[in-house]
Amino acid sequence: MAVKKAVILGYDAVSSLGTDLETQWQRAVQGDCGIGSLTRFPLSAAFPVRVAGEVAEVDVRPYPFLQPREMAHWTSPIFKHALLVVHRALAQSKIEITRELAPRVAITFSSAVGGLDAVLRADRLMKAEGKMPHPFTNPNSCINMVGGKVSILTGATGPICSTITACATGVTSLIIGEMFLQRGLADVVIAGAVDFPLVEPIVAGFATMNGAYRPKEGQSAELPQKTSRPFSQNRRGFVVSEGAGCIILASADFAEAHGLNASCELAGWGMTSDASHFVSPNLSTVQRCMEETIRHAGLQPEDIDAVNAHATSTKVGDKVEADALHNVFRKILPPVSANKSQLGHAMGASSAIETILAIEGMARDRLLPTINYIPDPEIEIDCVAEGARTLKQEFVLKNAFGFGGCNSCVILHRIS
Repeated sequence: MAVKKAVILGYDAVSSLGTDLETQWQRAVQGDCGIGSLTRFPLSAAFPVRVAGEVAEVDVRPYPFLQPREMAHWTSPIFKHALLVVHRALAQSKIEITRELAPRVAITFSSAVGGLDAVLRADRLMKAEGKMPHPFTNPNSCINMVGGKVSILTGATGPICSTITACATGVTSLIIGEMFLQRGLADVVIAGAVDFPLVEPIVAGFATMNGAYRPKEGQSAELPQKTSRPFSQNRRGFVVSEGAGCIILASADFAEAHGLNASCELAGWGMTSDASHFVSPNLSTVQRCMEETIRHAGLQPEDIDAVNAHATSTKVGDKVEADALHNVFRKILPPVSANKSQLGHAMGASSAIETILAIEGMARDRLLPTINYIPDPEIEIDCVAEGARTLKQEFVLKNAFGFGGCNSCVILHRIS
């Protein structure tokens, strides 16, 4: 079977940096940070986490499908934001999903956490007031329902699946989408991910497993925008954030036949499983994922112009990723951007949002900075700490690693 090129025709995102893409890009280039005080729920004096990357309220007035009546039963914020970014990405792609095209449009848009907030709300009401759950409680919490709602919004009736690989979900959605294109099961794929995990027990749980940022005991509170610091000597865990990102993939043949212009393609990908610790990454399999991705694209390490890192700000995770990068690239390690320094960690949505920022950077010849960086003597890396850098990029490696040892990497290729 001939290999079909998978091109990227449209994309959109919401994140802690903003709810429209141009604002997010401009703030990122300026070195801004979207992290602030955690306000999604009341904080007790003993609650261990005080900072978060929250998405600002979206103006839904231009979007009939997001009006209160239409969204009344879909209380989890994952649905509103998923439908928004999908709608805007499709509009950018200029693809109209007609009755004829619908069976050829696949959906791999997913979520890592889903709508657990709906179950928590129902549980608290049952205990406090004896009320039975709302009939839409389970649909809100069903992770694959976000893809189902995307199908209903768009009319797409092709293959649909949830690509849940924890924090790698967004990149995995691209990989599975590309598989659908290669097998001839679709001409267009709606990929991406959404997560709004700022739910009290979820955030607290990340803290008790020493994943989420909190200051050292006895240390005074730090400015929220200084708390996410990938690869930095003083990194102290990830900042839990919200967000959504949608990427429209299509076969190059489809794009050409319909007069649709693409500036970027998915040149290669790789997936591995750590088969070791449930959260601590495994150097050998993380490294192999990058190596297989480069080989799959038919490239050599020296062909890669930049890396968009997973880089969550954890002590072990950042060190393993940096070591793997050095093993793959040897003495030619390209510059490495860590977008979570500006966005925080939006779980499965992070890798979708970061992929979109990488695509924008390729189109604009800019490499986004890693802010809040203090060099770690154990990690020798050029992480663009001085601020956004002008750099022409033809090939960019995007890394994404998730709990359970789920590793997914892709290579983006600028084609115009």
